[in-house]
Amino acid sequence: MGKLALAAKITHVPSLYLSELDGPRKGTRQDAIDGHVEIGRRCRELGVDTIVVFDTHWLVNANYHINCAPHFKGLYTSNELPHFISNMGFEFPGNPELGRLLAETCNELGVETLAHDATTLGPEYGTLVPMRYMNADQHFKVVSVSALCLAHYLNDSARLGWAIRRAIEDRYDGTVAVFASGSLSHRFAQNGLAPEYAFKVWSPFLETLDREVIRMWQRGDWKTFCGMLPEYAVKGHGEGFMHDTAMLLGALGWTDYDAPAEVITPYFAASGTGQMNAVLPVTPQTGAAIPKAVASAADGYTAISSRL
Repeated sequence: MGKLALAAKITHVPSLYLSELDGPRKGTRQDAIDGHVEIGRRCRELGVDTIVVFDTHWLVNANYHINCAPHFKGLYTSNELPHFISNMGFEFPGNPELGRLLAETCNELGVETLAHDATTLGPEYGTLVPMRYMNADQHFKVVSVSALCLAHYLNDSARLGWAIRRAIEDRYDGTVAVFASGSLSHRFAQNGLAPEYAFKVWSPFLETLDREVIRMWQRGDWKTFCGMLPEYAVKGHGEGFMHDTAMLLGALGWTDYDAPAEVITPYFAASGTGQMNAVLPVTPQTGAAIPKAVASAADGYTAISSRL
């Protein structure tokens, strides 16, 4: 019925917002903003009606959660970095119908998920920042999925991604894009050193690791990457323990996926972390309930939070 038209790994660094404002950071993240605009343009060309964001700033301690209120509007100040994002306005429509379908299908496929369509809960900035540049005209409906998962297995996040694809393609009458909103390495600069690391990765090890991962992505070596993802999430300080990335790759077929990523915004550093915008082409995948590759994703690993 429906179509998954576009998938991407995207940045949401708050310095994008600073880049708009008068001051020393003005214009410094224009390349990342331009990458968001380009991804939004492609979504329009493909007829996307709803963007589903796997948001690594939505922290949850149990279950997976979907914010699918009918409308979102407000002023947002980051509790984490209030000197970066303060009173940032936002407004866009939600999609309760799709959110409920996503949760229903996830539960049917064994991933416990709750949809919240009658809620005062607002989106986090992993959703708000990219929507500011991709969806300023409120063209797209938006659904946000919790992806800072503190007591969850990466294999469950991969299965959630596959279930979301099944819901879209088998049960939804529309066209959807899915975004993993989070960084690669996410080791923030130590307190007191943030200005010095505004445009630097925290360590040569982390930058080297990130760049090798990007090369894997560009040559479509997802089998190798998926095999190393649990360790990369820990040793590479992956944002949100990289549950967003597991969800994205689950939707694309996990180790059965083999398409090369297209880098839209080249790798850049922000406050010690490694960032990029990349489109991962959507390829046909078997419509089985849980394909073998996804079903075995990251099996044998303890919950990531217990490994930190």
